[in-house]
Amino acid sequence: MKIIKIFLILIICFSTNLKASDDFDLWLNDFSKKARDSGISNDTINMVLKNARFLPKVIKYDRYQPEFYEDTKTYIDKRVTNNKIEKGKKLYKKNINKINEIEKKFLVEKELLLSLMGIETNYGNYLGKMDIISSLATLSYDKRRSKFFTNELLILLKLVDNGLIDYRILYGSWAGAFGNFQFMPSTINNYALDYDNNDIIDLKSINDSFASAANYINKIGWKNNKPCFKKIELNDNIPQKFLNTSAQKIKNKKKLKYFKKYINNFEKIEIYKNLNSAIVTPDKDIVDNADILSPAYIVFDNYELILKWNRSLRFALAVCTLKDNFKNVL
Repeated sequence: MKIIKIFLILIICFSTNLKASDDFDLWLNDFSKKARDSGISNDTINMVLKNARFLPKVIKYDRYQPEFYEDTKTYIDKRVTNNKIEKGKKLYKKNINKINEIEKKFLVEKELLLSLMGIETNYGNYLGKMDIISSLATLSYDKRRSKFFTNELLILLKLVDNGLIDYRILYGSWAGAFGNFQFMPSTINNYALDYDNNDIIDLKSINDSFASAANYINKIGWKNNKPCFKKIELNDNIPQKFLNTSAQKIKNKKKLKYFKKYINNFEKIEIYKNLNSAIVTPDKDIVDNADILSPAYIVFDNYELILKWNRSLRFALAVCTLKDNFKNVL
């Protein structure tokens, strides 16, 4: 009986995947028409999409991201390690002149750039091996964020069509991100640079990837040598409306001094009293039975800018934590 049940489950899974694959092929035909209507050449469409396929594991990854289930301490501890700090120091020393040049040109701290690369790909060691075309196509076909990923796939096809990207090297994350800093196609289109002027945007190279990341951060308004966040201790009197638990939009921002009556350790952060700020309690809506008021962080404008890079409260906390660690060792 147990063998029969397992067999039936396998049949159901196979049938489900087969139907999804058939429906995906129909969607791909419709998408190809949309790509042509947007001005992309038939040659590019046929060349790039000929091997696109539905990837069930991409859907699984999308539904089970660490940002959805790991508590803040676990998330940060996994990503901010002594080993990662040492790797970042070695990469910086090896490329010190170029990274310092980029820091000066784009007015973005090297510590932030090293932190972003460290969190995203562990300094190029985990670039991803997924077929980006198939990943983006799968997520475009899926209903959860179809509009977003369809637009990303169209942009990628246009980049290939314009000769800016070689589609044969497009292997990266399950979400369609690419290179040392995991740029999505729209980010490549808007901010990526051929910094060494060799007519190729190579986001796996130090020169192009660091310059592109610095250009991105600079263009979205990063304020050099200003804080991202500070950990705080809240008292029970704070109204719930001030507790941000979503990365989609940080609400109820005030000058830090406004929150003084709600923060037990305010004296440690009083020097920032005139900066715009908000309160984030990232575990509240993620972790079962989490303490409503702890952990808690006062976050500033630079923190919100990191959210434009990746809409995750924990990601931004990890990036800024690693950045602060580099401040002490570089």
